[in-house]
Amino acid sequence: MTALAGRHALVTGGSRGIGRAIAQALTAAGARVTVLGRDQAALAQAVSQGDAAGFVAADVTDAAAVADAIARSELNVMGSVHAIRRVLDGMVARRFGRIVAVASTAGLKGYAYVSAYCAAKHALVGLIRSLALETAATGVTVNAVCPGYTDTDMVRESAARIAAKTGRPAEEAVAAMVRNNPLGRLITPDEVAAAVLFLCSPAAAAVTGTTLTIAGGEI
Repeated sequence: MTALAGRHALVTGGSRGIGRAIAQALTAAGARVTVLGRDQAALAQAVSQGDAAGFVAADVTDAAAVADAIARSELNVMGSVHAIRRVLDGMVARRFGRIVAVASTAGLKGYAYVSAYCAAKHALVGLIRSLALETAATGVTVNAVCPGYTDTDMVRESAARIAAKTGRPAEEAVAAMVRNNPLGRLITPDEVAAAVLFLCSPAAAAVTGTTLTIAGGEI
């Protein structure tokens, strides 16, 4: 598949989990992918295993570090607000760009005991919707994917912490996470990556301002 041949994608959080799966999918579609994250060894492994063409070690919460990364690897960006701010003008000038934010079902509904996380994800979804309106005539599309609980290291580590605190098996913690998902299971990183790949493809040129939910019918 070469739908993205000649395109360059910078994938934030690309060393593992959803980001790694996105990098792999975009690479398979012909894009030249640079992965960005904090774990240099894991980033280098993504490159050595063929999931990306290059990597930049940076913390996406550090605006200066992201600016330096973008200066070295600039076109299509999946990820953070800092990255969007740094690349949007260039995309508009080129009359082409794909911005896909990895949000969450927590950006579309509330969850108890994670109010700060929900607030952040709702803000990200609002940003995406507004930017889509502002850029609709420029050749740039701006979308978000909103996965439910996904089978990543972060979710497994969270389940392990719950198990340690409660004495219940980690499997019970995972079951509680997915009880509102009609599929009754965790979403896979590859399922999220497939949604991102569609939004980056030529077929999605008219899709902007959307929140594509991958949550088994929860939303």
